Amino acid sequence: MINLKQKFDRIDRPYVPHIVGELNGQFVKLVKILGPFDWHHHEDEDELFLAIRGRFRMEYRDRAEDVNEGEMVIVPRGVEHRPVADEEAHVLLFEPKSTLNTGNVRTEKTVDRLERI
Repeated sequence: MINLKQKFDRIDRPYVPHIVGELNGQFVKLVKILGPFDWHHHEDEDELFLAIRGRFRMEYRDRAEDVNEGEMVIVPRGVEHRPVADEEAHVLLFEPKSTLNTGNVRTEKTVDRLERI
């Protein structure tokens, strides 16, 4: 069993994803988000974002979608996007193991080696 609240309590910085599980070649990750992330896309991977606590906005170049607590959004591969949270939000990610958090760009927010919690 995985207690998400306890796992989120161990995360101390926004936009640093942590692995909490894996299945069928996919990682289940937890991340806290606050402020804007970097614009990016993923050539080969779709991403699922589930708002566990709080809310955030998924911005695309031509629109934005509000994602409230208990809601999720799936970003298709190849679509440029960035999550933005005005207040800290706790998000569960479901994505292939090969997915780099900043996709096609490298920035100070790129995390090459994910920690398991």
